Amino acid sequence: MKRIIFMGAIGCGKTTLCQALQGKELHYDKTQAVEFHAEMIDTPGEFILHRQYYNALNVTAAEADVIGLVQSASETEQIFSPGFGSIFPKKVIGILTKVDLVKEPNQLARVRQQLKNAGATKVFEVSSVEKTGLQDLINYLEEEENR
Repeated sequence: MKRIIFMGAIGCGKTTLCQALQGKELHYDKTQAVEFHAEMIDTPGEFILHRQYYNALNVTAAEADVIGLVQSASETEQIFSPGFGSIFPKKVIGILTKVDLVKEPNQLARVRQQLKNAGATKVFEVSSVEKTGLQDLINYLEEEENR
């Protein structure tokens, strides 16, 4: 499987997604520093929210094959600036998390469009709690490895 780096705001579900993809029990764990796993890299949300950390993201992304821009379906603000993904010379995908919490029908479409505007070529909709969409993401990363 291709190695992916997860980038997103605080509380968007990056760490929980890592836990779910590894088949671990889900529990909240605030990521304080970059965490390297065999097939994924988890980054602190502060790295996205404060531009002075973009350089750290860029350097850390060198260890990944795919850039995963993660945004919660319940997020109302635009987290990633348009074209954000273009600073990485790698495939950029969007991962829309917490889809099980959606109450408003156009919520998913709004966040999906934000991720596409940021540079995601493909967007995955997942719920780590309900385990939906995870296999599609795994399949994509495995297919990418075989290309």
